[in-house]
Amino acid sequence: MTQTSEREITFVRLPDVSADDIIAHMSDPRVAEHMPLLTFDWDHKTVADFVASKEQCWQRDGLGHWAILCNGAYVGWGGFQKEADEWDFGLVLRPQSFGLGGRISKKALKIAKADPRIPFVTFLLPPSRKNLGALSRLGAQFVEETEYAGARFMKYRLNTL
Repeated sequence: MTQTSEREITFVRLPDVSADDIIAHMSDPRVAEHMPLLTFDWDHKTVADFVASKEQCWQRDGLGHWAILCNGAYVGWGGFQKEADEWDFGLVLRPQSFGLGGRISKKALKIAKADPRIPFVTFLLPPSRKNLGALSRLGAQFVEETEYAGARFMKYRLNTL
């Protein structure tokens, strides 16, 4: 029998994971450090509202955010959300899974590249994010500083065609 360190990344819908896992994830101060819009505590109602809003995106746009699993265990959430005429990609991982971001992003971006509705993807990153090498390696280009929901972000764009 061969042993492998390969980790299987799967995307499932958010209602398919435990609300307690999401609460623990989003209550970790290391996650909030890079989320300027995270100014509230997460509880079961917050999770229910969050999941409902992300499911509405799936119904409206046919694409949205997933819960992300590694070897069957919840490691975070992320995916695509249509903002006006742009598709924004976001990824929020548990701190112990930060190293999976590149693999997860590449897998998600394959989905965007296969979707003719998505000629490019945008990324909004808070100014607190200093290590942006992964975005460069993906080929994303800085566009501008922008404001979203009262917070400042750095906007990047990646062509998918």
